[in-house]
Amino acid sequence: MEDHNTANLSEPASPANSVASAEIAAEFAALSVEEKEQRRAEWSQELARVEEEINTLRTVLASKTRHASDLKRKLGITVWKEVTDDVNQGLKNLKESTVYQRTESVLKSTGEKTASVFGSITSGISSKLSQMKNSESMRSIEASVGSAYENVKALSSVVRWRSLIR
Repeated sequence: MEDHNTANLSEPASPANSVASAEIAAEFAALSVEEKEQRRAEWSQELARVEEEINTLRTVLASKTRHASDLKRKLGITVWKEVTDDVNQGLKNLKESTVYQRTESVLKSTGEKTASVFGSITSGISSKLSQMKNSESMRSIEASVGSAYENVKALSSVVRWRSLIR
């Protein structure tokens, strides 16, 4: 049972790894019990060394990160300035990209065409409104509204006078 567990310690990532894993598993299965225990002990020691190196590297990295932060603080470089600089650089790179420039060109062309279409539509509407305004029907409506306004205005004066008299 132990041999099957050892062969499946990690899943192969590719067909080449699968073949290599199968060969390693076959070699390990061919070892005697003492040799298997010795291999496991060697691998455990190596794993402990590698984990210790990783922890040392993490400690050194943390120390270097703190030192860099201190230097940035002394230079007046804030996190906000770094983020702003990164964003500005990203925008600059984006604006310099060919995709952005092509898109901008297409949008500009589309905007000009749209403005031209809307311009012709609005000039047509303005022309129609102007024709309507100068029509006999519109003049008749304007006269009626003006007359009605004058009547309401006069009526309101009469009502105001009556309220003052009482």
